[in-house]
Amino acid sequence: MSSTVNLNPITKVDWLARRGGWRRAVDAAIDAFYPRRCLACDGDGQSGLDLCRLCEAELPWLPPACPRCALPSMFGLPCERCSGRASPIQRTRAAFLYNAPIDRLLPRLKFHEDLCAGRLASSLMLRVLQHADRPDAVIAIPLHRKRLRKRGYNQALELAKPIAQAFDLPLRGDLLHRRQHTTAQSSLDKDARAVNMQDVFVGLRGKREVPRHVALVDDVMTTGATLEAAAIALKAIGVQRVDAWVCARVP
Repeated sequence: MSSTVNLNPITKVDWLARRGGWRRAVDAAIDAFYPRRCLACDGDGQSGLDLCRLCEAELPWLPPACPRCALPSMFGLPCERCSGRASPIQRTRAAFLYNAPIDRLLPRLKFHEDLCAGRLASSLMLRVLQHADRPDAVIAIPLHRKRLRKRGYNQALELAKPIAQAFDLPLRGDLLHRRQHTTAQSSLDKDARAVNMQDVFVGLRGKREVPRHVALVDDVMTTGATLEAAAIALKAIGVQRVDAWVCARVP
């Protein structure tokens, strides 16, 4: 006999609310014994948040922006560049501009194995993503196996895991493969980034169903070349809509 409990929508909402209440109680207990520190300035953090009030107030939340490229635009309308070109990405959601203190937190996650900074970043992303259209699955931008072996973890995956869990969405690591070990995008200019990403990703067809709508998660979006290359590979295997969810957009 299966032990799985099927909850109707109302019961599930109540259950999630109770689970959230337990988590808040546990967080409060942990905070009482281990006071939080601000990951940006090392001052006193807040209950349930590894940021002090001053650093939280200085977070560079993204202003109204183009729905395709996430660059700030008047009233959040499509920018001139995106209005004149097709894109494999339907909607991009970025939480922040890549300014202080985000520009200090994300490098700590990406290059210094500071997974606490990743958990903080993903929790802040959720404040913006709660308004996003819900996809059928979440996919973290994969690293090539050589870079993954050297770094030991994938910073995009560290952001994607708590987001997928919070929204009760499947995290699919079986749909997208990075088949080329490329030069780091951060060392290249805009044109070179696009060339660097050509044929880097391949979509994978397995036994599981290919979702209709997915959200790609990454830490920083600069030109969008990486995300667009990944979206093209996913659409080649039947994904119909690809959105991008990123922590920060380089202005």
